[in-house]
Amino acid sequence: MITLAVGLLYVYALGSGRVARASAQAKGSRFVCTAVPPGADLSCPVETTNRVQSSSPQEDEFRSTIIQLRETVLQQKETIVSQQGTIKELNAKLSRCEAAAQDARDSKARGGARRKDYGKNTMGDLPRDPTETIEQLGKTMQSLKDRLENLEQQQLRANVSGAAFPNELRDLLKRRLGDLESQLLRRVAELEEEKSQLYNETAAHRQRTENTLNSLLERITELERSNSAFKSPEDFKISLPLRTNYLYGRIKKSLPEMYAFTVCMWLKSSASPGIGTPFSYGVPGQANEIVLIEWGNNPIELLVNDKVAQLPLSVSDGRWHHICITWTTRDGFWEAYQDGERLGTGENLAPWHPIKPGGVIILGQEQDIVGGRFDATQAFVGELSHFNMWDRVLRPIDISGMANCSAYMPGNVVPWIDGNVEVFGGATKAALEICEDRLFDS
Repeated sequence: MITLAVGLLYVYALGSGRVARASAQAKGSRFVCTAVPPGADLSCPVETTNRVQSSSPQEDEFRSTIIQLRETVLQQKETIVSQQGTIKELNAKLSRCEAAAQDARDSKARGGARRKDYGKNTMGDLPRDPTETIEQLGKTMQSLKDRLENLEQQQLRANVSGAAFPNELRDLLKRRLGDLESQLLRRVAELEEEKSQLYNETAAHRQRTENTLNSLLERITELERSNSAFKSPEDFKISLPLRTNYLYGRIKKSLPEMYAFTVCMWLKSSASPGIGTPFSYGVPGQANEIVLIEWGNNPIELLVNDKVAQLPLSVSDGRWHHICITWTTRDGFWEAYQDGERLGTGENLAPWHPIKPGGVIILGQEQDIVGGRFDATQAFVGELSHFNMWDRVLRPIDISGMANCSAYMPGNVVPWIDGNVEVFGGATKAALEICEDRLFDS
């Protein structure tokens, strides 16, 4: 195209030279500018006569073509400037999209709650709802596609007018738009994943809340049924002041099958000889499945499946004492604690024998048959509180914490609750804050 323009200018200059020479001949001697072809010998005479011609239709057509070309070049320059602005805008938006995607990945890598920075606008103000965000990204994508179609239409019009649209610019725009579309699709996928995770977390939180509420409702219902007049359901004691065969307490809950246990309680007795039987557990076919007894002048004994182990405990001084007994079926290993201190251990106490379920726990009497046939000489005389039982061996630190009143651990098998204890034959319940009462005794 540049060659064509130079040729036209050359023809135009040649014609202009002829007109100038004709005018000089008509008016007298003048200097005439004559176009000399490239490579011509300037020493040779140049014919300067008879070159004045009138403007021909071909020259007019050339002039018109030159003007149209000039207008086309100016129009093409404006189009390129507009397209450069569009490319800059697309680059800026792509950079913001990449920054937003990087922020999202950094937030996901840190863990915790996902915090969206809505101050960093990528394609406009993103809505907080992931569904609205996806719709907004789709609209933005469609807008960019429309703008690309407009650029292609401008290229088509430029081709019709004779100007070529730069292929490099078109390819660059397509690549940029493809990259932007990939970024948007990844962002949409991330938003969908976050939406799914939020739904799962919400469902799990809802389930945990419902479970907690159900536990509270069960606790409230249990407290309402107990109709306890005590300050707390566990702050009470039972009193067994006489050595008879009809004063006793009974635990409403029974035991499951167990391969280990820990039983703890507070005792206060000054009976002699022997404090009697603080508790006994009998099952069909074995009335002495678990028994704690001090009978006559014998030491305190622990019976498991009618097998006996003597315990180095002494609690008949009329003061409150915290007693804990642990046992495991493996090798029949047992431990005895008094006031948080382990005083003795042993083994081969009914080894490999599981504690049978479905029996009856009696406080203050020893059973000869399940739930009855008590012997007054074996009855417990004194006060008893906080009888708790677990189906595992507690750690020494846990036992010590309960003994010095720095921790409270209700039994997971048998908890000490007012509504879980019945009294018979004149045995009574009374309010008790064990730690204050113990300090008063000391």
